[in-house]
Amino acid sequence: MKEYIPVLIVFIFVAGFAVTNIVLSHLVGKRKDTRAKLMPYECGMDPVGSAHQRFSVKFYLIAMLFILFDIEAIFLLPWAVVFKTLSQTISKPFVFFEMMIFVAVLLVGYIYVWKKGLFEWNRN
Repeated sequence: MKEYIPVLIVFIFVAGFAVTNIVLSHLVGKRKDTRAKLMPYECGMDPVGSAHQRFSVKFYLIAMLFILFDIEAIFLLPWAVVFKTLSQTISKPFVFFEMMIFVAVLLVGYIYVWKKGLFEWNRN
């Protein structure tokens, strides 16, 4: 447990610093509520229309594409870290080509999305 005491001290210091700054800014800072400050913030633009409008299907396709390549990174990086030790127990070409098949499947998905025109936002 003695090894964790410095970590606990740093955590207490950081938490105290954060709480002190928040309390001081609340007590000392000027507060002037204007109409613009009380308006909801939407990416720097004035809110227009209803908040319950539908999103374009392209938004969901891009989100799924992001998840696809995020999962690729989740599998590819740990594989690269353990490649040398993994190739000592299993044959090196098998370990390499197994990951290349995975990357090829993802590349086919990327080419499919590209040919569908998903990256062309100006097209209707």
